[in-house]
Amino acid sequence: MPMASYGDRHIISVVHGSHQTAFDFTSRIIDHVVIASSDPTAEYDDPRALLVLAEEELVMIDLQSPGWPVIQCPYLISLHCSAITCSHHISSIPIKLWERIISAGRKQNTQFSNMPWPINGGVNLAPSPPQRDLLLTGHEDGTVRFWDASGVCLQLMYKMSTVGVFHTDSDHNDNVNSNDDEDWPPLRKVGSFDPYSDDPRLGVQKIYLCKYSGYLSVAGTAGQILVLELNDEGAEHVVEQILVDLLQEQDGYRWKGHERLRAREDSIHFPPGFQPFALVQCQPPAAITSLALHSEWRLLAFGTSHGFGLYDFQQRRPVMVKCTLHASDQIALEGPLSRVKSLKKSLRQSFRRIRRSQVNKRRAGPESRVQEANARFEQEALHEMELAPVQRRIEARSAEDSFTGFVRTLYFADTYLRDSSRHTPSLWAGTNGGTVYAYSLRVPPTERRMEEAVSATQAKEIQLMHRAPVVGILVLDGHNVPLPEPLEAAHDLSKSPDMQGSHQLLVTSEEQFKVFTLPKVSSKLKLKLTATEGCRVRKMAVCTFGSCKSEEHSENHLTVLTNLGDIQVVSLPQLKPQVRYECIRKEDVSGIASCVFTKHGQGFYLISPSEMERFSLSTCWLVAPRGRVDPPEFPQHTRLQRKSSKEQQPERTRLSDRSNRDADAHRAQGPLMENALLNDDKMLKEIQNTLEGTRTSFGERHSRPIGVGLRLSNGAAE
Repeated sequence: MPMASYGDRHIISVVHGSHQTAFDFTSRIIDHVVIASSDPTAEYDDPRALLVLAEEELVMIDLQSPGWPVIQCPYLISLHCSAITCSHHISSIPIKLWERIISAGRKQNTQFSNMPWPINGGVNLAPSPPQRDLLLTGHEDGTVRFWDASGVCLQLMYKMSTVGVFHTDSDHNDNVNSNDDEDWPPLRKVGSFDPYSDDPRLGVQKIYLCKYSGYLSVAGTAGQILVLELNDEGAEHVVEQILVDLLQEQDGYRWKGHERLRAREDSIHFPPGFQPFALVQCQPPAAITSLALHSEWRLLAFGTSHGFGLYDFQQRRPVMVKCTLHASDQIALEGPLSRVKSLKKSLRQSFRRIRRSQVNKRRAGPESRVQEANARFEQEALHEMELAPVQRRIEARSAEDSFTGFVRTLYFADTYLRDSSRHTPSLWAGTNGGTVYAYSLRVPPTERRMEEAVSATQAKEIQLMHRAPVVGILVLDGHNVPLPEPLEAAHDLSKSPDMQGSHQLLVTSEEQFKVFTLPKVSSKLKLKLTATEGCRVRKMAVCTFGSCKSEEHSENHLTVLTNLGDIQVVSLPQLKPQVRYECIRKEDVSGIASCVFTKHGQGFYLISPSEMERFSLSTCWLVAPRGRVDPPEFPQHTRLQRKSSKEQQPERTRLSDRSNRDADAHRAQGPLMENALLNDDKMLKEIQNTLEGTRTSFGERHSRPIGVGLRLSNGAAE
């Protein structure tokens, strides 16, 4: 096709009679094969399907149904139809929610063929999965895909898009599929791979799904947070919007990054599935860095590089906003990072350090000399102390480092925050500067939930001495067990938390674990990481490890992924390292960033843009492929090799007679040759010379000149 008119396209044309379709693939075509009837006596091949191997996916086209629809792949599905930006895993999905998601996915897949997958790859011997697991992937184009992660293969169940809520530049683009009938060739786009996003602000950064209530929250790159609920029927309604100012009109701060997305103000039609009903837009529109949803309290917490806020999605109103920016966080207002901005930041910080050191030298007096002597004495004493071989000293970070207000984690807990006599709902937030904020929440009872407003007041503020970024926050009950998820105890899927004993707060930073007692927030114990190579925590999760011998016994431990790619299991609440495994290459930064843990000690991470690796730390929860492939039977002769039985029979007879005669001649010739060799004196002499080691080599024998007319015997001249 002309490049000027159609560009660089990847086309396979199918023609049958007067019907012709040019299938336009979204990636380069590597190979294709037509699956036809295997009957050798048929006059025609009778093609059933067209299998196309593209560079990014496998596409099967039904050639027997009208319109030649695409057959949905049961496996080998392209994970990165658009670039994956985040992942979220949920274990033990209730059967009711599972069936509703499957039903919504089937209503989306009406364009696929009903033909079963025509390739049989063997027999699956893997046992049925003990539970239903979901893996949610957020993509750069604003979509969220639901994958069945119960078994070996990830199967796509449902796809949800957030694009319809906003005005984008792609609204007025021409659709390739909407060609006129007179256009030639009749192009039809097939394949799901689409790596190009029309607007990078649509990218999904955080996902949170409550499996008991069906509430879903999706947060994006431009500071947008959508709250969705599952509906089995299509609906048309207006999405309520609210603007939250995280800077709280503070002077001296001005956003220099991208603008926020323009949301639609009119009524929007949504297909069956997850439908948004509320939109929270942060200002400045920076990427959402942390997200937490409590379905029982109907509260949503969100954080960016400027602060965090709390939203009541039952009354559709904001509850509180906290700005975490410092004077040195001007770089956080410049939008997405670039090399130029990082270079400017480094130069600026270097000049500040030089200027600060010069000013301190001029101001040096008697008091400063005493402080220097004390500091030197403390440094020498620390050098003389014998540190544990698995620990290292933690270097304190400067409070002037950039992005200290970056909110890394948010956590809801019903615990003792103000006093030990009454537990209250609370919200905890950890920042990049090692600060932990604790807010006490007042949630009205269910009967007065819509009349009375939710209130939040700051109760505690913890500043870690080493100022390392806070990666995770966890509250342990009186039995040293992590608090259950919202509505988990109400559905009798976990034990109710112990509210009689004292609670403990576990704060995980990049460099250490620290346990505090509640409500006094006094330090109880801590564990510094093994960091001789510069080890830092990147991911943290609480996993339940079961026993292979007793199903009733299980333990909760802390599972940690570091920047070196190794996984460490730490006991709770004693904080004792249990095991350490090397899992991901430390050079694989994207793999470490994409890792997500499951509740039962498994995990997923990307090993390429289209492949996901699954690992397990628990011997009880091991998902491994088990199958049997039966050897195929001998293929029958094709039509090109077919001959009549009368023509084939004489040929088989001639071949068998010839082979029998050759075999008889070989058997008769064998003893004759053996007797001839034994009766030849020269041959016996040569064998004797060989045994005595006097025989010349092959090269020497062939290098001697041989005269014309001489007779050759056994490679030597006579």
